[in-house]
Amino acid sequence: MAKPAAAAGGAAAPGKKGKTKKFKKKERKHVPHGLVHVQASFNNTIVTISDMTGNVLAWKSSGSLGFRGSRKGTPFAAQQAAANAASMARDHGVRTVDVRVSGPGSGRESAVRALASAGIEVRSIKDTTPIPHNGCRPPKRRRV
Repeated sequence: MAKPAAAAGGAAAPGKKGKTKKFKKKERKHVPHGLVHVQASFNNTIVTISDMTGNVLAWKSSGSLGFRGSRKGTPFAAQQAAANAASMARDHGVRTVDVRVSGPGSGRESAVRALASAGIEVRSIKDTTPIPHNGCRPPKRRRV
């Protein structure tokens, strides 16, 4: 059973004049110098660009670009991720970066090269891969 108020409201809806939506403009930080963390594992490569205090400006991973399965760990996927992250960071005004590379993956060098070719000056490259100083006992040997 239809309500009379709903019928009247439906007829008045096309001619209704309400508030127009005002969207807040996305604020862009102006950061001339940044820090790039490249986390390269065997399965994926994550490129994160932040300012010097650690606030993230842009990030991309091979998986977020649509690469699936074993193709995520390739140098080409790492190159695409670094190029996309660099173009996002250039919107924030990033011109020069220090690079910190971590992990044993195959996308380490290609990610750094892609940053340089995207128009961002690479000042320094540092390897921050964690190395155990005879820490944990390794798992027992596989028997196949």
